[in-house]
Amino acid sequence: MEDRQIIELYWRRDENAIAQSEQKYGAYCRAVAQKILRIAEDVEECVSDTWLAAWNAMPPARPAVLRTFLGRLSRNVSVNRSLYRSAQKRGGGEVPLALEELRDCAAGGGSAEDAVETAELGRLIDTFLRTLPAEECDLFLRRYWYLDPIDEIARRFHLRSGTVKTRLHRTRRKLRDYLMEEGYAL
Repeated sequence: MEDRQIIELYWRRDENAIAQSEQKYGAYCRAVAQKILRIAEDVEECVSDTWLAAWNAMPPARPAVLRTFLGRLSRNVSVNRSLYRSAQKRGGGEVPLALEELRDCAAGGGSAEDAVETAELGRLIDTFLRTLPAEECDLFLRRYWYLDPIDEIARRFHLRSGTVKTRLHRTRRKLRDYLMEEGYAL
């Protein structure tokens, strides 16, 4: 089934939208959640929560690219689950660690004004990432979007862990400088 047809099912409040989403994008959403959570039960629960989030978001949302929309929902649900789980354990984990690394680049809040600012921040980060060399951008995305551990990134790119840490630190510093140049208040 075409994405626009699936979106239309959501808009008509047809429960078949969830079945079609599961059929077409279930494996993709599981892969996104698995990368963050690594526990099968949590992954399945987050994928189910992804379908609920999509159901609640459409309408009014009408995503341009359904795969990206569902992937983002799955990632957000999984990150929230991971943060909740690590808060319960008081242990570390990659999600809190990666988010802490980015804390100095941008802070967030909860008001409507903060939501507008967050959207602007997303646009600025997207623009910034397009200015980076491909490997630097890939390192940044592996760490802060996919939340890969440093050692895993090092293996993937055939680098030493210290090299990855240094390059990510430099990229975060460039991002901070870029945001300041663009007038984003840190």
